[in-house]
Amino acid sequence: QVQLVESGGGLVQPGGSLRLSCAASGSIFSIYTMAWYRQAPGKQRALVAYITTGGSTNYADSVKGRFTISRNNAKNTVYLQMNSLKAEDTNVYYCKASGLGTNYWGQGTQVTVSS
Repeated sequence: QVQLVESGGGLVQPGGSLRLSCAASGSIFSIYTMAWYRQAPGKQRALVAYITTGGSTNYADSVKGRFTISRNNAKNTVYLQMNSLKAEDTNVYYCKASGLGTNYWGQGTQVTVSS
């Protein structure tokens, strides 16, 4: 079983930056892709970005050019660098790890962009 622990969320002003981290523990040998999702109240969870074991990345159009996903395999950690934050980025952000036929989710971390 894989456990994901997210950190780095908080309150930031518009135009500011935050860096989210997601550390994986447990049996992680089967993890191929890690991703960040976000979910606002009353809305469905939506993909923000993902990164493969080979370093290939993909971003939602709404965050492209502002967010950067990266990973450190030695630390079993995936990051989401968020720059030029907007009020619309206010969400609970969730880390997801995908293995052989299995998806693992973190508990989520709140990101609030407000003056």
